Amino acid sequence: MTLLILKLVLAPLLVVGSSLAGRRWGPSVAGTLVALPIVAGPILFITYLEHGQQFAAHAASASLLGLVSLAVFAVVFARQARTRSWPATLVIGWLACLACDLLLSMTSLPAPAGLGLAMAATAPATKAASALTQPGAPRALRPPAWDLPARAAVTAALVLALTTAAAHLGPDLTGVLAPFPIGTSVVATFALAQGGAPAAHATLAGVLRGLWGFAAFCFLVAVLAVPVGGPAAFAAATLGALGVQLTVRRIHHVRDRTTTPVPLPATEPALNSGG
Repeated sequence: MTLLILKLVLAPLLVVGSSLAGRRWGPSVAGTLVALPIVAGPILFITYLEHGQQFAAHAASASLLGLVSLAVFAVVFARQARTRSWPATLVIGWLACLACDLLLSMTSLPAPAGLGLAMAATAPATKAASALTQPGAPRALRPPAWDLPARAAVTAALVLALTTAAAHLGPDLTGVLAPFPIGTSVVATFALAQGGAPAAHATLAGVLRGLWGFAAFCFLVAVLAVPVGGPAAFAAATLGALGVQLTVRRIHHVRDRTTTPVPLPATEPALNSGG
């Protein structure tokens, strides 16, 4: 009963919290928060409770490969959002992600190699998504009353489906699918439907920035779950992900400030030299 409550409550609450943060501080912040392991973290923790620390460590290592698919989803979604409706954009993004997941599930890499591959995919994906960003501010719309309950319900359904299937999928495929863009799909799709392509692009830019912390989380669970046990591993991984994410956010904040053009002061009219 406790596990069922975790499946139905934990990840949906985190998605709703990131959505509320996005309303307060903008879609980029929502994307960054939802890119933290707010869905994959509960999925991996539930698989640890159900199948043990060896299963969780193996799945967390495989999750690093799933981050490559998540980066692909973000780029494909951002590209399609420019010209397509949200249902078509979501379906195309999911198909691209699933194709990558199935391909990567055939590969087994140690956690350090998986971490390197995830980081190697994140950098060009961030650059590609930034190049697709459309000018203009997101449309400011009042979300309908069913907005947050719908986000929570969709997240709960997807988490329940994946964790229930974990025993049949095995740790490799469960791990690769754990970063499947559940929370990202919910937040990005609602951003596109309610705020248009600029809101979706800002959200996905935040998602890609958040993948660094996500990768740190999966790596730490993979290498710590067996030697130190599940609770300590997940606690250390959560702190590590938050630390990495704060560092990345600070770096981007400094970079944005230094690259923002500063207006030049008005020049004084030249004095006449003749007389």
